[in-house]
Amino acid sequence: MEIKFDHELDCSGLSCPMPILKTKKAVDALSAGQVLKMIATDPGSTADMEAWTTKTGHELLSASEEGGKYIFFIKKV
Repeated sequence: MEIKFDHELDCSGLSCPMPILKTKKAVDALSAGQVLKMIATDPGSTADMEAWTTKTGHELLSASEEGGKYIFFIKKV
């Protein structure tokens, strides 16, 4: 199943906390209900994104890993 998204953010090569900070800024710019696709290469980003979405209330629609890239779909609530 392919998730439709409204904005893509590539955080490849960045390490904590930059992917979270850039994700927060990108989600803040979205309207409620819109979806952000975020790509990271930091293995710690999986736990970071789960914790951040739980804390902020945004919905983590999907988290996957493909060829060393971590791909997240976050829905703004």
